[in-house]
Amino acid sequence: MGKDINKATAAGLLIALGIIYGDIGTSPLYVMNAIVNGKRIDELLILGSLSCIFWTLTLQTTIKYVLLTLKADNRGEGGIFALYTLVKRRRKWLVKAAMLGGAALLADGMITPPISVTSAVEGLKVMPYFKEHVLSQQTIVIIVIAILVLLFLLQQFGTASIGKLFGPIMGIWFLMLAVMGLINIPHHWGVLKALSPHYAIELLVKYPQGFWLLGAVFLCTTGAEALYSDLGHCGRGNIRVSWIFVKACLILTYLGQGAWLMQHNGTMFATDELLGTATFAAQHPDAVLLESVFYSIMPAWFLVIGIVIATLAAIIASQALISGSFTLVAEAMRLNLWPRLKINYPTEERGQLFIPAINLLLFFGCTGIVLYFRSSGNMEAAYGLAITLCMLATTVLFANYLVLHRINEGFIYLFLIVYITIEVSFLIANLIKFTHGGYVTLLVGGGLFLVMFVWYRSRKIKNRYVEFVRLEHYLSMLQELSNDMTVNKYSTHLVYLTSANNPKEIEHKIIYSILNRKPKRADIYWFVHVDTLDDPYTSEYEVETIIPNEVIRVEFRLGFRIQPRINLMFRKVVEEMVQNKEVNITSRYESLQRNNVVGDFQFVVLEKYLSQDNELPFWERVIMRIYFLLKKWSLSEERGFGLDQSNVLTEKFPLVVAPVTAIKLKRIYEEEE
Repeated sequence: MGKDINKATAAGLLIALGIIYGDIGTSPLYVMNAIVNGKRIDELLILGSLSCIFWTLTLQTTIKYVLLTLKADNRGEGGIFALYTLVKRRRKWLVKAAMLGGAALLADGMITPPISVTSAVEGLKVMPYFKEHVLSQQTIVIIVIAILVLLFLLQQFGTASIGKLFGPIMGIWFLMLAVMGLINIPHHWGVLKALSPHYAIELLVKYPQGFWLLGAVFLCTTGAEALYSDLGHCGRGNIRVSWIFVKACLILTYLGQGAWLMQHNGTMFATDELLGTATFAAQHPDAVLLESVFYSIMPAWFLVIGIVIATLAAIIASQALISGSFTLVAEAMRLNLWPRLKINYPTEERGQLFIPAINLLLFFGCTGIVLYFRSSGNMEAAYGLAITLCMLATTVLFANYLVLHRINEGFIYLFLIVYITIEVSFLIANLIKFTHGGYVTLLVGGGLFLVMFVWYRSRKIKNRYVEFVRLEHYLSMLQELSNDMTVNKYSTHLVYLTSANNPKEIEHKIIYSILNRKPKRADIYWFVHVDTLDDPYTSEYEVETIIPNEVIRVEFRLGFRIQPRINLMFRKVVEEMVQNKEVNITSRYESLQRNNVVGDFQFVVLEKYLSQDNELPFWERVIMRIYFLLKKWSLSEERGFGLDQSNVLTEKFPLVVAPVTAIKLKRIYEEEE
């Protein structure tokens, strides 16, 4: 986005509508259902809930995310990992907050598609025809899974062509929300009083178990994190301007739903699941079946159109969450917080990518949630618990960002007190959902956090024992080996990937591979280092010629959103060096040299395995075992770095991180006769 990040354009506003508001924009499908389910309608419940929704959207979404957090851009990019890269040098433990937030966002990506699509499709049950013929929940589940199957199958082709329709469709969706709200508010003008915070406070203080209603209220802002995550796609200006329109539409539709409910003062509404329990049915025989507050406010003649538009909006919301998950995992991989996976680029559009393994994981997660919970009412009980942890993580990271930018200390403490109080309150209120299905999202989020933690921690354990040596001490030996005709030539050009940040150092295992294993004689030794930078789109390199035409080091400096296609990048570097006459890559074999044949290039990748000769503490041993288990499922080093497998040698190398020091072994001497 560069310098235009603060500008708003007509095209940018339309893109913003299509990309970032799917999750928060489809929340009116289920929020009021979750609030009034199993409760008798009265003024305090409706006005208090609407007031909580309005002030949650204002404090949490508008102030925290749209006005404040969007300022923390990393060269135009946003999201939990972009924010982490801005502050990671301040405190080492902040990586855990980033991992927690990332895992919670991924878990959210598994439940948002099921709840959005199911809520939309359940509108069929409100239609008179299906009411008469009793549309079963089993049929709803089949329709939802069919939509999800199609949605995940289409991911591999990208959204470049149909993506242009997302903005207009979501624009129609939000206009529909506004109109439905406007035609229902006149039925009970008293709902406008809900804009006063007085009613929110009164609900929390006076209504029986009013505090626990925050768990349902929180559903109105679950998509707030997406506003920040998609900063790079849309730009700060477009998000801030489009949010004014989106928020107005959301508030109007919630007020319209509240006005409709106020007309049913004294009625007890309950979902199929609640009415089906013998205890509830016995205690409340007058309870009325609540199919959907959202669809109930629509005129009967508009229902079919409303259901179609809602279903399209839910699909777009799901698409945005899935695409966001791909981007999130790709960033985690660049930051070494996730196992390396295959990434495809279905279109030339910047930032659009597809990760088959994550697509499969999300598909199984989404279909599993639909089959397990079956109805949107049950999913509401599980939704929101994980994402509160992500919002808390963002609060902590952003507070550190403010400290780094020398913002007034009083403002930072005010920010922390306000938002930790709000988000901890939402977290506690959501904990009541734990036994009703919240444990599912926590288990999923916990599993994803474990993957990140193990990958990060194992790297720290390995790095403690990686031995670096001074390259200058081995240069003469490399020269002698290169000129030793008694050793068969291994390759004209021998290329090693090195993790040494210091250009004057090299891993001991590389020297061992060249000199001590089967000696590898080559004409030119290349050492390639890839440095992943904190900014997103840098793509540059530098070359250090250590010994002309004999030892050369190439350093690639790549942003965390740049795919490390080292094979192509290295070839380009060599071509430019040849053009500048910095290196001679012609084969040194006499017959080939006479005909100017380019010498062969051989990449060597050192693949580690955990040696039996280790004495690790129990927990570190567990972490390393899980790490190597994950490594089996992850992309190999050569494929991860985009190397051509036809000229790559993978050499096994033992990882001895804690060598056994005390071996009890006694020599027995043969007795003389």
